[in-house]
Amino acid sequence: MKQVRPLTITGGKIVAPHGIVDGAVRCVDGLIAAVGGDVNASEGDQVISAKGKLIAPGIVDFGVFAIDKPAFHFGGITRAALMPDQSPPLDYPSRVNYIAKSGKPDLWVHPLAAATRGLEGSELAEIALMRDAGARGVATGRNWIGDSGVMLRLLQYAAMLDLVVVTHAEDAGLTGEAAATAGEFATRLGLPSAPAEAETLALVRDIALAELSGARVHFRQVTTAAGLDLVRAAKAQGIQVTCGITPAHFMLSDLATADFRRFTRLSPSLRSEADRQAALVAIGDGTVDVISSGHDPRGPEDKRLPFADAEPGMAGAETLLAMVMGLVRDEVIDMPRAFELLAAKPAELLGIPTGTLKVGHEADIAVVDPEAPWVVDRRKMAATADNTPFDMHGVQGRVRALVKGGVAVTS
Repeated sequence: MKQVRPLTITGGKIVAPHGIVDGAVRCVDGLIAAVGGDVNASEGDQVISAKGKLIAPGIVDFGVFAIDKPAFHFGGITRAALMPDQSPPLDYPSRVNYIAKSGKPDLWVHPLAAATRGLEGSELAEIALMRDAGARGVATGRNWIGDSGVMLRLLQYAAMLDLVVVTHAEDAGLTGEAAATAGEFATRLGLPSAPAEAETLALVRDIALAELSGARVHFRQVTTAAGLDLVRAAKAQGIQVTCGITPAHFMLSDLATADFRRFTRLSPSLRSEADRQAALVAIGDGTVDVISSGHDPRGPEDKRLPFADAEPGMAGAETLLAMVMGLVRDEVIDMPRAFELLAAKPAELLGIPTGTLKVGHEADIAVVDPEAPWVVDRRKMAATADNTPFDMHGVQGRVRALVKGGVAVTS
């Protein structure tokens, strides 16, 4: 899908890094050609009227486990970084190359290469060849690499290749088969649990190895107050670490598991209310770099089981934008910061020229009505599975038009 006709989005409020400005965006040959208040459509342009709504960068969803194109389009996602936990894993160049081409032209998928063969945590995979095949980063998958020697070699190799390493921050020796975070609710419900310190132990080691190796390390999810403090301190020391979080972990606490709702069976497990409040502070003060959907749809065969036996994961692509708009309404962050978390920083980590509305960047754009009310209804979701913990939750924020590479996907 190549843009053959210039497109101009007019009459909107442009979400720029420095603030919100009235104006238009013109796209030519798949790139942003002009942005600002003095931009007008030329004769022959295709025109989309934003009608006073936001003109924002398309979302770059960092670290999804499945590609659900209709769900992504609904949520304003134009690019997704796919985790290597596929069947088979993304541990060979041919598999990475196939995935890198799979979503085009209306959705670009950026594969994250498996750090180790079979994601088994022991032998490094062919990372350089997978980079050449299209990998934009390397990831440990759903699990933590327990062998510190393997992890150090991985980080040294990735630093040499200038690839970000995406890691799961939980010590597997402590988490085991846990289905909940140790505490009052896990005890009351009789659920197998693991201490929240499983996260902090993993972070301490990997931050130390990041400093030793000089590698760029991204912790896909940091969900505890102690863990966020560690990341905050590491950044202050100049260590190249970043972290992300999903809406479930700043919207919900372990209280949501009280009725054994299997859609709240997540990885990491939901944390305490104090941890949830700490996550909101960390989003507001810049400690958190990325908010992603963690999109991991699970069908009935995985979820209609006793809570402890159900597979962790949630369908998050369709609700991601609305949940972040809630942070703006609650004045946790402002609108430019929202799209820094959703688009600019993920694009920077992946090394791709998108994520901000800047001349020369790729024309991935969403027209967003931040006030549009709707109710999350799992029965109407476009995802391949309906396992959302936000079922029947009232939200605001809808995508009204989506442009990928200068071509309207929805309008």
